[in-house]
Amino acid sequence: MLQSPLKRVLSPLCSQYVPHKSLNFQRSLTGLVLTGKYESPESNIQLSECAKQFDTKISSKLSELTGISKITKTRTFYGLHEEYPVVTLSIVDDVQNSEKLCEYDLTSRNSISEAIRSAVGAGVAALQSDDSIDKIEVDSAGSGKAAGEAAQLALYTYDILKAKRKEAPKLLQCKLMDLPDACVNDWEDGIINAKSQNLARHLMESPANYMTPTLFVDAVKSKVNEEHADTVTVIVRDKDWITEKKMGSFLSVAKGSEEPPFLLEIHYKNADTPPICLVGKGVTFDTGGISIKPSKGMDAMRADMGGAACVAGATLGAASLNLPINLITLIPLCENMPSGSATKPGDVVTAMNGKTIQVDNTDAEGRLILADTLTYADTFDPAHVVDMATLTGAMAVALGGECVGAYSSCDQLWDSLERGGYNSGDRFWRMPLFKEYGDLLKSPTADINNISASPYGGSITAAKFLQNFIKCKSWAHLDIAGVMDSTDSMSYLPKGMSGRPTRSIIEALRLLSLQK
Repeated sequence: MLQSPLKRVLSPLCSQYVPHKSLNFQRSLTGLVLTGKYESPESNIQLSECAKQFDTKISSKLSELTGISKITKTRTFYGLHEEYPVVTLSIVDDVQNSEKLCEYDLTSRNSISEAIRSAVGAGVAALQSDDSIDKIEVDSAGSGKAAGEAAQLALYTYDILKAKRKEAPKLLQCKLMDLPDACVNDWEDGIINAKSQNLARHLMESPANYMTPTLFVDAVKSKVNEEHADTVTVIVRDKDWITEKKMGSFLSVAKGSEEPPFLLEIHYKNADTPPICLVGKGVTFDTGGISIKPSKGMDAMRADMGGAACVAGATLGAASLNLPINLITLIPLCENMPSGSATKPGDVVTAMNGKTIQVDNTDAEGRLILADTLTYADTFDPAHVVDMATLTGAMAVALGGECVGAYSSCDQLWDSLERGGYNSGDRFWRMPLFKEYGDLLKSPTADINNISASPYGGSITAAKFLQNFIKCKSWAHLDIAGVMDSTDSMSYLPKGMSGRPTRSIIEALRLLSLQK
């Protein structure tokens, strides 16, 4: 009998051991991921320090084998050493000398760290396909944090609803050589960052009937009780509370569904400072409402709660890292369905701050639930507010899947976000908040319309809509629609929902915690 959705979502993965037939081993094996690089197309491969140690243990056999033919990305060797019977050597792409300086670049990311992630991710993925391996040791390749992130991210797969599934191999930092404490700590931080992103990926990838608003709340509460009961508090606000707060904009989206709405609060306080508020759009399935979407590809709208998933993952990641911050995360959760009780195009609703909104397109629902939540965020007198949402297809058209579109009223906050993305490999691109875009939201009937009078600049006008509902001077809105699912440019993120930019938000929070 099929388990209940909650039990299936929260239950641990089952495992099934299958020995490696070609080697005929009757026990679990340890795989090893090593790295190397070519300084030039004509040069021999330059092994990492860890790979050199292994090469010494096997009398330079690795050097001999790699000298026979060029390796383009990865190559797996069998039987070189009893302790490590399966070894994958992965190539770290060379970067330009100017990039090796790791200087802050307004338009880029740390290319060295990203090259390490790409190489380690490819190596781990190559070993993951071997069912006889239950443990993988990973070469840090010069950055324990980047290697740990890539290894953990590359292992993730959503298979809990399949009859046959296996437990992911255990990841360890390579023990062939003694590592300084800083490198070990960096590896552990990288693992935490990646696990936080994997949590977001799990929430996003779950089918909508396995991740309703109620089940999202239960999943977060279960994770907190399991790992953060002493440091994190979860408060669940129900429909009666939402109604009492006069969040008419939020309720206008939820009323078309039989699933009850919730406003989920996650509090993590580890500093006596004004809070940083994270806000994430939590539409667990978006049909478009009466303004219904085309059926093709609609199944992907199970991930329209990507903003909620990412802020939840980032919050618990910050708690795992023990960051010295005061963090309040607010997640409005509901479905957008086209029932007889659903909001109709042209209806006017009243938001928590008293503004009336003409809803000309019910598929522009994310901004409606964020509007009331941003107004509520202001009641905490926050130092910074960052909201994120898979808000507009226009953003995906503008920037594709390579970077997050960011809007901010504060240069200091923007700088922390961009630097966080630079460190984690997620690019951010700052978009304009010019007054003229806001003028396109005028309504003859209400204070504001939920869509623009122009078909162009859709992501910008959505951001200008949200700006009407936030008073905090340090605010940022992240439109993550373009990065909702994985792209081929990030080889350490297998196909599926990406969970981006969870790690970037954790990095930005770390940077903000260092500021006065």
